[in-house]
Amino acid sequence: MGNDLALRRAYTAILVDGNPLTNLLSIGPKSALTGPDPPKPAVVGGLDTHALFEGDASTTRADAFFGNNHSFNETQFDELVEFSNKFGGGVLNLTAATEFRFQRIQESIATNPNFTFVSPRYVGAYGETAFPLLLFVDGRKADRQLPLDHARGFFQDGKMPDGFFRANESITIAIVGGLVEEIFLAHPIQPGANQGRINSYTVDPNDPGFTDQCKGYTDFVNITVKSLYPNPQGILKDTLNTNLDYFFLSMKDTNCTQVFPFGQ
Repeated sequence: MGNDLALRRAYTAILVDGNPLTNLLSIGPKSALTGPDPPKPAVVGGLDTHALFEGDASTTRADAFFGNNHSFNETQFDELVEFSNKFGGGVLNLTAATEFRFQRIQESIATNPNFTFVSPRYVGAYGETAFPLLLFVDGRKADRQLPLDHARGFFQDGKMPDGFFRANESITIAIVGGLVEEIFLAHPIQPGANQGRINSYTVDPNDPGFTDQCKGYTDFVNITVKSLYPNPQGILKDTLNTNLDYFFLSMKDTNCTQVFPFGQ
């Protein structure tokens, strides 16, 4: 994983789901092991927290509306296998992954009245589709074709296959972005949400999606992060500013201007 991608993923997670006072993050549900919470409305709920880092239309997890958004969902994995057999010749390749991404969105629109598909989850969902093809395929092959038994190991158990070789190149945001663009263009769906009933998906015209990376960055900082920490003081403010500085390092190849919601 390239440094810019690692910075983006790590600091997105720690800023919305982690504890900035201790710089600890639960990779599952909320945990006392991350230390005393900062003042509310901070969540510090771990990666399971819905609609921050985690979100609807996941590849192998159910939408939060159905009650369990963190456990491996065998039914959804069976669907992934079905799509891999139908579109990928028995492996998870780009075509199968693309079609399954579209299918998961359509399923959520049709079954989840509270389905929400806006940034940052919107961008993350497409990244989630690209990552297995780039990071889970043995680096000696690097053909973007993931065997289904390996897919199960990663998705269900978080386990690499025996003798696994990591990718033989640094997987950067640019590489992921190129693949995400292919996945998106096959079935372009704009950011939006259901309106409290199924099949009521409405596009959000204010969500930048993939069209304006800089607005995506400023919205994340000034809206998402600021809503969790409206008026931080002292060490909390200092740590948030430090983490936001590290997050902005992942934007180095853009023309975006850094913003400072808590001052400099």
